[in-house]
Amino acid sequence: MEQRDSEAAPPTLGVGMVGYAFMGAAHSQGWRTVGRVFDLPLRPVLAAIAGRDEAAVRAAAARHGWAAAETDWRDLIARDDVQLVDVCTPGDSHAEIAIAALEAGKHVLCEKPLANSVAEAEAMVAAAERARERGQVAMVGFNYRRVPALAYARRLIADGRLGALRHVRFSYLQDWLVDPDFPLTWRLQRDHAGSGALGDLGAHIVDLAQYLAGEPLVGVSALAETFVRERPLLAGASTGLSASGGVERGPVTVDDAALFTGRLASGALASFEATRMAAGRKNALRLEVNGELGSLAFDLERLNELSFHDNTEPAASAGFRRILVTESEHPYLEAWWPPGHALGYEHTFTHQARDLVEAIASGTDPAPSFADGLQVQRVLAAVEESAEKNAVYTPVQAQS
Repeated sequence: MEQRDSEAAPPTLGVGMVGYAFMGAAHSQGWRTVGRVFDLPLRPVLAAIAGRDEAAVRAAAARHGWAAAETDWRDLIARDDVQLVDVCTPGDSHAEIAIAALEAGKHVLCEKPLANSVAEAEAMVAAAERARERGQVAMVGFNYRRVPALAYARRLIADGRLGALRHVRFSYLQDWLVDPDFPLTWRLQRDHAGSGALGDLGAHIVDLAQYLAGEPLVGVSALAETFVRERPLLAGASTGLSASGGVERGPVTVDDAALFTGRLASGALASFEATRMAAGRKNALRLEVNGELGSLAFDLERLNELSFHDNTEPAASAGFRRILVTESEHPYLEAWWPPGHALGYEHTFTHQARDLVEAIASGTDPAPSFADGLQVQRVLAAVEESAEKNAVYTPVQAQS
C-alpha cells in the first residue's frame, strides 16, 4: 500500500483480478464503484486483470477499467502494485491461485464455492491461517449476504425478534438449462465446476441459512438428479450464462437439481432446493425463516423488500408486513439514495468490496471467512454423499 501525495487522501490498495467473465464483470463493477460511494480507509485501485486469452483479457481490462492485463495469473500475483488478489475463475483453479497469492503475501477474495472439494478447501483454510499470522486476510465471496434486506434479516434474528428458530426453508431456482441443446459449458463438467446446481446455487442458500440462523447445519438427507445427460459441445466462447453449441455431444457430469433436508445445530429443521431446470424462474432465490415469535420471508427478485410477521401481536391485526429496506438506518444504505430508491444485484458486490477493504484496513477478520467457505463445502459434500445413498441421513463433518 502506498500513500498518495495528498495527506488527506487515503492510502491505495492495489487490486488484481484473475478471471474476466460473468463474475469478473460483477466484481469489477464493485471495485470500480465502492470508493465513489463509501468513505473508505483505503482507496481501491484496479491495478491488473489476468486471463489466458490475450485479446479477450485486454478487451475486459479496457471495458471494466483495469490499468493492465496479464495472460498468466502468476505474473499478476508477482506484481508489486497488487496487494489484493480477487479470484473469479472456475472452481478447479481456486485453491491453486488463492494459496499461491496468500503465500506471496497478498490478501485474497475468492468467489464461491470456495473449492471443488473438502480437501482443497481445507488446504485453503490452512494457507489463510498461516497468512493471518502475517497480517493478511482472506474472504470468500458469498455476495447475497450483502443484500441490505438479508443483512437486516440477520440483524432481526440476532436481536431475538423471531425467538428460537423452528424451520428454515430455502430454494434457488433458475431455468437457463431447460433447453436440452444448451451447450456443455464448464459449469456442466465436474472437473471444472465440482458440482452442478448444488455448488452453483446450493452453496449460496446453504451459506445464507447458516448466516441467518447463526449456526451450522449438522446433517442432511438428499436427492440429486441429472435430467439431460448429454449436451452439444461448446462452439466458441461462452458469455455469462449464454453459449452456442456444435453438432457433437458430450456427457454432463454434474447434477441438474438437488433437493435436501437438514438439521441445524439447535435442532431447527431446514429444507433446500437448487435447480437450473425450473422453466420461467430466472434468478428466484426465496427463503422463509420461522421462529417461536415470528417469521421472515424474502424473494431475491424483489430484493429491496423483506416480509416480517410478529407473532406477538394480537391475532386480529397480526400478519406479514412488507418492509421496504431502503432507509438510511438499514445495512449499507447510509451511502446510497433517498428512501424508496431501490438498489439491485450489482450493489451486493460494492458492499462486499467495502466490507473487505474495511477489514484489511482495521486488521480484523472478514466474513465470510475461508473457514465459513469450508463449512459450506462440508455441507455440499454431505449432500452428495447422501444423494449417492438414496437420501440416507448423513452427518456434516465437524470443523476441527
